[in-house]
Amino acid sequence: MSDVILDIRDLRKEFPGVQALSDVSLKLESGEVHGLIGENGAGKSTLVKILAGVYPPTSGAVVFRGKAVRWRSVAQSQRGGIAMIHQEFNLVDELSVVENIFLGRERSQFGFVRLSELRKEARELLARLNANIDPDQPVRDLSVAEKQLVEIAKAISCSASVLIMDEPTAVLTARETESLFGLISQLRSQGVTIIYISHILREVLRICDRITVMRDGKVVRTLPPDEVGSANEKRLASMMVGRPLADHFPPRGTPSDRLLLRVSDVSSDQRVRGVSLDVREGEIVGLAGLVGAGRTELAEAIAGLRRRGGGCVEVAGSRLRGARPADAVRAGIAYLSEDRKATGLTLDMSITENVVMVSLRRYSRGLLLASKQNDVARQYVKKLGIKVADIRDPVQRLSGGNQQKVALAKWLETNPRILILDEPTRGVDIGAKEEIYRLIKSLTDSGMGCLMISSEFNELLGMCHRIAVMREGQLMGIVDGAAATEESLMHLAAGVGER
Repeated sequence: MSDVILDIRDLRKEFPGVQALSDVSLKLESGEVHGLIGENGAGKSTLVKILAGVYPPTSGAVVFRGKAVRWRSVAQSQRGGIAMIHQEFNLVDELSVVENIFLGRERSQFGFVRLSELRKEARELLARLNANIDPDQPVRDLSVAEKQLVEIAKAISCSASVLIMDEPTAVLTARETESLFGLISQLRSQGVTIIYISHILREVLRICDRITVMRDGKVVRTLPPDEVGSANEKRLASMMVGRPLADHFPPRGTPSDRLLLRVSDVSSDQRVRGVSLDVREGEIVGLAGLVGAGRTELAEAIAGLRRRGGGCVEVAGSRLRGARPADAVRAGIAYLSEDRKATGLTLDMSITENVVMVSLRRYSRGLLLASKQNDVARQYVKKLGIKVADIRDPVQRLSGGNQQKVALAKWLETNPRILILDEPTRGVDIGAKEEIYRLIKSLTDSGMGCLMISSEFNELLGMCHRIAVMREGQLMGIVDGAAATEESLMHLAAGVGER
């Protein structure tokens, strides 16, 4: 057995009115990849934020390299040897790669930063990660995968012996994910301990040596290597939610023959080229494709967020007039974007403010009617099962699944006929996914039409009546959701299938 590098003993963390962690004990070994899984609200983030110096524990102890530690800041934790790569990168876009790597730790002489020395060290760090990145390049010009490499370089520049990765593949392509896994194996061989947090259970099973399951602020159990090797996603999911899982997806409803959305020969720049499809009342139509296929661009063109260069959009038989988002909303189109934190929600505003944001005129009589807004927010909290202490709380305090429900409530308040969902379950746990699936099903059962974009083919196959597959901005084919397979979707997405 490897040496224990991190020993967490009876850790407790209380926030006002909330017991976030309860007597959590866990040992991490040197040079292992340790999976940490659980539903949103299970306590994963609170635990690793204590390790990273974001929060102090209420009680308990953290023993690192044989010594009890109590970090008072992130900088202190990093100096001690623990670094965290957040799901939202902590980089300054306007600074260069080398400036980001050593930000706050610049070395100077006679008042001048020794940039040439830092640049040399940055090249060595990036070479260690097999990253072909110019240290002088502005971070804003990097791809998502390259930004992640810069974050990792920043972490190991602090001589981190424990590296915490929070949903590291959430925004990566399949190829970038494979590269990351190779890098993780390399870091493990160099003795770095990695805490790997992810909702993608197949990745956790593949990359992790041991897996700890958390639920309700407690450790359910830690699976040793031999059990990890024989476990499957369903078993892990059942441990996370505390009950046997039934069928992951709700049964498909029966659409009517009435067309709600007709997209005819729509183009937008070179990203969308002559796409035609339709959605009926009560129908869920999936939109599949590889990264760069044009799925999001098509959705934005329909919703007025991207200029259409040709073609037309009809809602319930009436041609959409105007090309602005407000015109689409008035026609009954709601678009839930894929990045809820950047474009779907205003995180520092309250739950109520987010819910009524698009429909604010309805609650104004010269002055905003706060009581009516709060009543509406409470209705959606109940209807969608949003777990929240107070509707006046900022939405950033909610878990990912509950944030997604608030974003959905915002658009439902516009009384849409067509709901366009772009990656509706990205970054949420398996229990929240099931809730979102049931919500989508209930909305289409009530007569809405849904256009659903997802990078997870199994999600489209489980939810959709029909699936439209795009490649390089063009529609490659539309298949029956019940009869299609992941292989048939991939053939079309890769350009193997017939048009």
